[in-house]
Amino acid sequence: MGERENKSKLLRAVGVIGIALVALNSTIGSGIFTLPSIVLEQAGSASPWLFLIVGISIISIVLTFGRLSSFFKDSGGPVLYTKEAFGPLVGFSTGWILYISRATAFAANSNALALYLGSLIPWFSMGPGRVTLITSTCLLLTWVNYIGVKDGIKMLLFFTVIKLLPVLILIIMGLQYIPIEFFTKASLPQMNGIGPTVLIIIYAFVGFEGATFISGESKKPQSSMPSAIAKTSLFVCLFYFFIMMVYVSVVPSETGNVGALVSLGEALLGPSGLIIITLAAIFSIGGNLGAIMLAVPRLTLALAEQNLLPKWFGKIHKKYSTPGNSILFLGLISLIFALSGSFVYLVIASSLTRLLAYITSISALPFIEKKADQKTLDNSYKLPGGYLIPIIALVICIWITFQSNLDAWILTVGLLLFGLILFFLARRDNKIIN
Repeated sequence: MGERENKSKLLRAVGVIGIALVALNSTIGSGIFTLPSIVLEQAGSASPWLFLIVGISIISIVLTFGRLSSFFKDSGGPVLYTKEAFGPLVGFSTGWILYISRATAFAANSNALALYLGSLIPWFSMGPGRVTLITSTCLLLTWVNYIGVKDGIKMLLFFTVIKLLPVLILIIMGLQYIPIEFFTKASLPQMNGIGPTVLIIIYAFVGFEGATFISGESKKPQSSMPSAIAKTSLFVCLFYFFIMMVYVSVVPSETGNVGALVSLGEALLGPSGLIIITLAAIFSIGGNLGAIMLAVPRLTLALAEQNLLPKWFGKIHKKYSTPGNSILFLGLISLIFALSGSFVYLVIASSLTRLLAYITSISALPFIEKKADQKTLDNSYKLPGGYLIPIIALVICIWITFQSNLDAWILTVGLLLFGLILFFLARRDNKIIN
């Protein structure tokens, strides 16, 4: 499904590695540094296996998105999929709910960055130090992505190496402590009451769809996108499984430290390990922030190009070939959320909003296939078993959404109604212009 003329202004500079870096950094953020101890408390020694099961389940969703992405060359991801299948209203609703979830995630992780850095330099954890750090981080990432997508990719590569290397070292050092009984007498999770724990773990795996936002700046997106996000998600699944195995085997279960990998680093490397892993957490959060700032402005760009948001969001910078206005807008609202603290209530519904977007996107697949021409169908990413994997993905998403509480649903509906007001204002203005 072809490119729009306006998209030709975007520079196609992102290859397979760049797509993988966006997907990786959109997924691995602050979660893996905090979730292990929380999940261990709820699932015990079965925690690693639960991470593995959830990760494999998520791969079914990722593969379905790979199939969807192979039908499009434009930026926007789920917005394009749902609009093509169900019309502009559903397309906008999907895009808006995803946009809010990512903007508030940026705000939440900005505050997490202040907390982690504050553990080394207390001045950054509160007051003027916190404000200075959050503001500087937001302005830096906004500017780097404003002046060019290549610089944004280079920054992601830097963050990826810095945050993964220390954790990989922990895995290698900790493998010797994993007892053989972990495999021969595996403690599998009990299905009864497992829903709330899965809802927590899902935080660690969502975000891969951020890579589909930059299809309009990707080289051969219809072939490179499916491969990149599928392989990246498999790596993340195994990465989490191994670090959880080491964590369960090394760190005493009574250690109730939410900075889980910091405890693991201290156990394996002593005081120096505490500092090293704290720095790795800081860079992990930084990489996640960088991925959000790189990918998410392409979402409002797509909405504007389809007349679902004001045209201002869709303007491409003449010199830098980036969606400059959308980048500036995301930087501004993320900074406001982060400094005001009001984003805390939005984060409660972040998993739910993401899953609702997954459900609408997966449901769009048969309609997109029906509308595609034969050449597009022939070149599309093929899934074994036909609709079996998408159906599995859809069932998983629906089941997890029903684990959400009433507060999350109320918040999600409220945000959606606010977004719909903007949608109808944009549509009215477009009619007046026409």
